[in-house]
Amino acid sequence: MREFPLTLSRFIIQSQAAHPGATGEFSNLLTQIGLVGKLISQDLRRAGLINILGATGDTNVQGETVKKLDAIANDDFIKVFQHSGYVCALASEEMEKPISIPGNWPHGRYMLLFDPLDGSSNTDNNMPLGAIFSVLKYDRTDRLPTEAELVRRGTEQIAAGYLLYGSSTMLVYTVGQGVYGFTLEPGIGEYLLSHERIRIPEKGKVYAANEGNYNKWSTGTKKYLDWLKVSDKATGRPYSARYSGCLVADVHRLLLGGGIYLYPGEVDKPEGKLRLLYEANPLAFVVEQAGGKASTGTSRILEVDPKKLHQRVPLIIGSRLDVEQAEAYIQGGA
Repeated sequence: MREFPLTLSRFIIQSQAAHPGATGEFSNLLTQIGLVGKLISQDLRRAGLINILGATGDTNVQGETVKKLDAIANDDFIKVFQHSGYVCALASEEMEKPISIPGNWPHGRYMLLFDPLDGSSNTDNNMPLGAIFSVLKYDRTDRLPTEAELVRRGTEQIAAGYLLYGSSTMLVYTVGQGVYGFTLEPGIGEYLLSHERIRIPEKGKVYAANEGNYNKWSTGTKKYLDWLKVSDKATGRPYSARYSGCLVADVHRLLLGGGIYLYPGEVDKPEGKLRLLYEANPLAFVVEQAGGKASTGTSRILEVDPKKLHQRVPLIIGSRLDVEQAEAYIQGGA
């Protein structure tokens, strides 16, 4: 008799059994994230056939052109969770303000922040895409959360992860007890456990960075990138460049094989480009749980004190030794 693979739903139920007081609400939330992944994955497979490529003509709160698939993915998250009874607030890269669940609707104790479609510049080119999510707990029962109550340190996340849409669809997440990856088996419509207790190598041989911005970076950042390209067998250089334009895809590669991803601040824009609450924080939680490190270049990502919902931050993330080496250069100590 062949061994039956562990499905996402079975894995979540088994994990819930380890917590006697669990109500199942959080478990159901994670299952619904998997559902969102199935919906978006299905649209992506047919995107070139059903007229959902290209732009909508709108601009989002970030000042970025909205792709049709951006809007579809955002709507999928909202439709799945707004009436689910598992969340009390939703915040998205695509929306200026969070959505609070009306008081007369079923709502739960969790707040979900997400980037519904990461790497949307890849949508028209059949390249990797992703989604990123962060889960926070809301303990008050007398009222629903305000926008300010969504703006929290990364250390307060109770779960985080990402969906990756590539040659296969994957859901990778952590609840603070290791990192697990599930691959969608389209034949049966189930996510199956494919990567158990993922550990990122302490050091890698790959870097991912948008080097088109090289002349905008600080001297320390430039020196680090230059150092990566110099041949030196003792330190495993030169590193290979691998940059896809999709943050999720690049971080996933490093999570499995080691290395470093950089989207640093610029001399004229020291705050960087990536969003703290629903990009940097959740990926930092995942990578740290796998034994890696995530930094602004000067401080731990998860300890950054956020001031606003769409706050930006520099991101240096990946293998611990690689990130520490980058920090030394950025801080001027190398």
